[in-house]
Amino acid sequence: MRILGIDTATWIASVGLRIGQALVAEKSQAASGSHAVSLLELIEETLRTAGIAVHDLDAIAVSSGPGTFTGLRVSLSVAKGLAYATGARLVGVPTLEALARSVADQESPICALLDARKGEVYAACFQPTREGLRRLTADLLLTPEALLEQLPAPCVILGDGVSRYGEFLRHRVKTPMTLLSPDAYGPRGGVVALMGAERLQAGESDDLSRLEPTYIRPPDAELKAR
Repeated sequence: MRILGIDTATWIASVGLRIGQALVAEKSQAASGSHAVSLLELIEETLRTAGIAVHDLDAIAVSSGPGTFTGLRVSLSVAKGLAYATGARLVGVPTLEALARSVADQESPICALLDARKGEVYAACFQPTREGLRRLTADLLLTPEALLEQLPAPCVILGDGVSRYGEFLRHRVKTPMTLLSPDAYGPRGGVVALMGAERLQAGESDDLSRLEPTYIRPPDAELKAR
């Protein structure tokens, strides 16, 4: 199976290609503006590195949220467009779980943490096991103060929320904690592709017309309309 993984849920765009069990190409890039400008080029570079054409893809996996509203819309629109054009199957994977999966070799519980703006964070906690990650929480939208009540001890925390709230956590968390730099431990398209392949192997996929981003927080336009 040739499966492309796409993640633009944060300010880092990452694209990875897996063929069978192997990760054959992966490229990531920090956005200087909208991901809409750079994502297609990043996909093209990834496919060129692997030596395959877009029509050779069997499936496309996309990080479906939570994350930035614009980033999620961009990646999902591109994934749907490619799936429609090529006939590849489409599968969404949870953003926070994909982030945690990138460091699943840890023994301690893992908290994936994204800056949700407006003084809030997106977070989810997981326990690594031999069978994979076991969820300790749902995907949450909460304040950093409320996050303190959700954190297992000890824990490993990663994601762009570390950049903004790392110092806050260092001063408020009294139990052992490891903060991983988002520059070194960011989103990985290869992990998204792997999780998408696992869903497909389990007989799961998503309908092209029904897969929508998982926002958790309603968009500003919807809040204003209310």
